[in-house]
Amino acid sequence: MTPPVFRFAPSPNGLLHLGHAYSALLNYEAAKAMGGRFLLRIEDTDITRARPEFEQAIFDDLHWLGIEWEEPVRRQSDHFGDYKPALEKLEAQGLSYRSYLTRSDIKRIVEAHEAKGSDWPRDPDGAPHFPGRHYEEQATIDDSSYTVRLDIGACLKKVNRDISWREASDSGFTDITEVAAEPQKWSDIILVRRDAPASYNLAVVIDDAVQGVTHVVRGEDIYAATSSHRLLQELLGLAQPLYHHHRLICDEEGRKLSKSQHDTSLASLRASGLTAANIKERFGFKKG
Repeated sequence: MTPPVFRFAPSPNGLLHLGHAYSALLNYEAAKAMGGRFLLRIEDTDITRARPEFEQAIFDDLHWLGIEWEEPVRRQSDHFGDYKPALEKLEAQGLSYRSYLTRSDIKRIVEAHEAKGSDWPRDPDGAPHFPGRHYEEQATIDDSSYTVRLDIGACLKKVNRDISWREASDSGFTDITEVAAEPQKWSDIILVRRDAPASYNLAVVIDDAVQGVTHVVRGEDIYAATSSHRLLQELLGLAQPLYHHHRLICDEEGRKLSKSQHDTSLASLRASGLTAANIKERFGFKKG
């Protein structure tokens, strides 16, 4: 039997915090318990924010936690070509399109609509729905600056059936249920950003398929996005992994820890005298 494959895939755009430690340890311990493989992937398609010093810090933090991974480490920036066939396939089927609407354009369209007394629809993460390709005539065409978006409506017609994913209630994958995917709740998601050759949503499904990832253990903040990921997997003929979306680590006020908020880093905790054993004990991991 092929061993299960787990992965931890941080972005080198800041220092890891306790939330990252929890996710990395969950994946690592699950891989060990199931006799599987553990991979480390550096998600650095956002080349404007990725920094080599943050990548090195990731290695240092994981080593400190006692986590080992297979070499070589996959860096997305080394594999930009892996995303092109998928993009070409979607484009050839009329399932994607170039968008020239800027954030200012979108804000203007949404505000004009809501000024008339009607609410503008929102994505599951609370962001306003993208207006759609029929609004592109209001954009200024600049072939040096555009995004590529997935036409959700066209994709749903193409698939023409209900899709779902398998969700485990625990990181040991002992209790699995089918969850109905609802990609229609999202507007046309970005596949290629203006400043990056692939968005997270596209890169993550391609990377998982290329690396043969069978079990995805990640934060519950990505739960809703799994609907879009399953849609892309169906469109591109990719195998679907098993999923477990774990609880988030929050601060004393109940706010999710975040790099952007400069929450206390693992490096700072290490410098203060905290040990890896202290962190594992806090999260309920067995010693050793």
